[in-house]
Amino acid sequence: MSATDTERRDSLRRMKALALGLLVFVTIIFAIARWQEPRHDWLGYVRAFAEAAMVGALADWFAVTALFRHPMGIPIPHTAIIPERKEQIGASLGEFVQENFLTHEVLQERLATAQVGRRIGLWLSEPANAAKAGEGVADALRGSMEILDDRDVSNALENLIERKVRTTPVAPLVGRAIDVAMEGGHHQRLLDAVLAGLASFLDENRATFRQRLEEESPWWIPEPIDDRIFEKIYTAVHRFIGDVGGNETHDVRVAIDARVLEFAARLRADKGLAAKGEELKTELLAHRDVRAWLQSLWGEVKRSTLTATNDPESELRQRIDRSLVHLGARLRDEPELQQKVNDWVERALGYVIDHYRGEVAEIISSTFAKWDGKATADRLELQVGRDLQFIRINGTIVGGLAGLVIHTVSQAFF
Repeated sequence: MSATDTERRDSLRRMKALALGLLVFVTIIFAIARWQEPRHDWLGYVRAFAEAAMVGALADWFAVTALFRHPMGIPIPHTAIIPERKEQIGASLGEFVQENFLTHEVLQERLATAQVGRRIGLWLSEPANAAKAGEGVADALRGSMEILDDRDVSNALENLIERKVRTTPVAPLVGRAIDVAMEGGHHQRLLDAVLAGLASFLDENRATFRQRLEEESPWWIPEPIDDRIFEKIYTAVHRFIGDVGGNETHDVRVAIDARVLEFAARLRADKGLAAKGEELKTELLAHRDVRAWLQSLWGEVKRSTLTATNDPESELRQRIDRSLVHLGARLRDEPELQQKVNDWVERALGYVIDHYRGEVAEIISSTFAKWDGKATADRLELQVGRDLQFIRINGTIVGGLAGLVIHTVSQAFF
C-alpha cells in the first residue's frame, strides 16, 4: 500500500470514529433526557433532539454502509451495491468518461488555454531542463538501438551503401573532385608533400644509389670519376626538386596542372575511362576487406552511439542538449512555431480520441470487472469514504434539529 493510501485509510478511520462517537453521544443524551424528563419538562426538547438525531445517524449509517457492504453482514436486498454491481458501475464509468471527457470540444477548450508550445519552449530553454530532456532522448535512442536486430540492420545498411556506390558513376565524381581540389589549391600542397618525400627518400637511400651506379659503371672507369658523376647527378636531382618545390610558377608545376586538368576532363567525358572506373569500383566492392568493412559498419556505429549516449560529456550528448536548448528558445520566442506545435498536439490527441476513446472506456470497464467485489468497494471507499462520513455527521445534526422542530410544533399546537 502506498503512503497516500495509508494516509487516506487513517483519515477514513478517524472520520468513522467521529461519526460513531457522535451517535454514541446523542444516544447517551437521549437516555439521560428520557430518564429525567418526568422531573423536568424542558428535557422533552432535549430528548426529541437526541431521539431524532439517533434515527438520522442510524439511517445515514445504513445508507453509506449499504454502498460498500451488507450492513452488519446481513444480506439485505439492495445493499452492498458496489460489490454486487461493479461490472455495471465500471461500464457506466467508462461510458461517462468517453462521452464527457474524451471529446474534441473538451480537448480544444483545454488546449486553447494550455499554450503547450510556449510552455515546452520555456522549459526547454533552460539548460538544466534541456539536459534532462536530452537524457531522455539518449535513453530512447539507446533503447531503440538495443532492441533492433543487428543482422537485419547490418544487411540493410550494407545494401544501402553498396547500392548507392554502384549507382554513382565513379569517373565523373573523381573528375569533379580533382577540379575542386585544384580550385582550392589543395593539389599544390599535395605536390609539395610528394616533393618533400622524394627528397627524403633520396637522402635515405643515397648509399644504395651509389652502389647501383658502381655496379652499372664499366670496370675500367676509376672510382673517383664514379664519385664525381654520382655527386653531380645526385646534386642536380636535389636541386631540381628544390626548384620545383620552391617556385609555384615552375614549368613542371604548370605542366602538372595542365595534365591533371586534362585528366579530369577525360574522366568526365571519356567513356573508356568511365568503363574502367566502373570496373575498378566493382572489383573494389567485391574485395573481401571491403565486404568485411561494410558488414562491420553497423557494429561500429552502434558501439560508438551507445558509448556516446551513456556519456553526458560526449559530443553526441552535448549536441543533443544544445539542439534542445535552441529549439526551446525558438518555441519560447516564435508564436508561429508555438502555434505549429499546438496544432500538432491537437491533431495527435484528436487522432487518439477518434480511434481509441472506446479503448479507454473498455480499459476502465474491464479493470473494474477484474477486481474482486470487496477489493473494488475498499478502493472506492478509500477514495470517497471520508467525505461520506460527513453525511452521517450531518444526518445526526439535521435529524436532531428536525426532531426538535417537530416536538416544538407539537407542543405549541396540540
